[in-house]
Order: sequence, then C-alpha cells, then structure tokens
Amino acid sequence: MAKESTVQLPKKESILIANWKMNKTIREALKYVEVLPPLLEGVTMPIWLSVPFTAIHPVRQRLGNPFVIGAQNMNDATSGAFTGEIAAVMIKEAGGDFVLLGHSERRQYFHESDEFINRKVLRALESSLRPVLCIGEGYEDREGDKTQAVLERQLTEGLKGVMPEQILTCLIAYEPIWAIGTGKTATPELVAQTHAMIRQVISSLYGDDTASRMTVLYGGSVSPSTAATLSATEGVDGFLVGTASLDPESFAKIAHLSENAHP
Repeated sequence: MAKESTVQLPKKESILIANWKMNKTIREALKYVEVLPPLLEGVTMPIWLSVPFTAIHPVRQRLGNPFVIGAQNMNDATSGAFTGEIAAVMIKEAGGDFVLLGHSERRQYFHESDEFINRKVLRALESSLRPVLCIGEGYEDREGDKTQAVLERQLTEGLKGVMPEQILTCLIAYEPIWAIGTGKTATPELVAQTHAMIRQVISSLYGDDTASRMTVLYGGSVSPSTAATLSATEGVDGFLVGTASLDPESFAKIAHLSENAHP
C-alpha cells in the first residue's frame, strides 16, 4: 500500500548541480566563482555547486543567492575515530546546504553499500542537509534487463526510514553508469522511460502525489551538445553535471538551455 503524505507538499523544483569531483584548489575555485555569475545572467533556476570540502567555506563566503553550496560525500557518523572522513555537522558549519550521496564513483571505487548510503541519507536529513541520492545501473545490468531491479533496490534501500514529511527534502539523481565516459548514449526516450520508472518506485513508497512532485535529475555525461534535447525530455527536472561543469562557460551554456526548458 502506497503511503500518502498528509503534509502540504511543495511544488517540484528544477535544479542544476555542478559536481566538480576531485578538482579545483581554493584559488581555482574562487576564480571560477568570479567568472560564473555574469555568464548566468537571465538564469533564475537554482544553481547548486558541489565542491571539494576545502572549497565549501571560501566559495560560500564569495557567492550569495541564488547559489547553493554543498559537498560530494560525507560519513554517517557524527564524530569519532574515522580518519579522513567528514561529518554532516562539519559540512553544515562550513556553509554547505546539501550533499551528494551514493554517487556511482563512491559505489564503484569505494564499494559503498545501499545500507551505508541509507545511513548517510538519514544523517544528512537529521543535520538539515539536503541529500541528493544518486542511483544508476551498469552496462551489464542494462543489457541483462536488470535496470528496474537495480534502481528499485537502490531507491528502496537508500530511502529506508525517510518519513513522508521528509522525502521532498531529498533529490534523486539518475546516472546511467554505462553512458558515463564510454561513448555510449542514453537516448531521450530511454531517459524518459527510466525517469518514469523511478517515479513509479517513489509512488509505491510515498504515493502518486509525492512522486509527481519529486525532483529527479539526470546525470549521464551532460554537455552543452546534449543538454537541449535532454532538457526537453519528459520527467527530467534538471541535471547533475560532472566534467562539463568544470568550465564555467560550458556550465553556463547548460544552465541557459535548462532555463529555457524549465522556465
């Protein structure tokens, strides 16, 4: 039985997120954010920058609204003997307002489990950070017709314990791993079908109304050459941009294309 929320739900958001990954020193980050704002003239949709931990505070100090600054990962513990890890409260104090969780690179290279990612989602919500839950299937999953099973597992396990009144604080970012840096392309038709599949899972967990208001971003090698078509794709509420976000002019082009599709 779907769990319908009894609270007043906000409208669906259209958001553009830049994920710098392990790039940019503080000096490079500050140069970037000096160049970016004039390039975004006319763009009204929220621009979120997911920056290295070292850049959160200086970038937050330099940029005002409508920019939102966040982190690329965090630990599920509040503190303790976890050398090299960062807690949610540290991100929040540095000026971060959101955090990417479950990114394909964290799952693939650091072997993060759905259970671990779920604990981080819950900790982020507890700490007033907005979680961006990243999900996606690999090439073998797609070819083996396992996409739905993989995404349903990642969503169900990743959102376990998230209450109906909390769910719209979360965002979902779909990353088809097989289409990232491989030369393979996720067609608009395939993206639309997969985003609809994601909303079906959200509907089964939280109800149709919540599913229709959930922000679902696309994150499969988005670039200025693909953004126009993908922006107009049914069910795409914005992008999680990786490599193409490292250059402010490239990222700004994507922002303007997204603005046209989501006025």
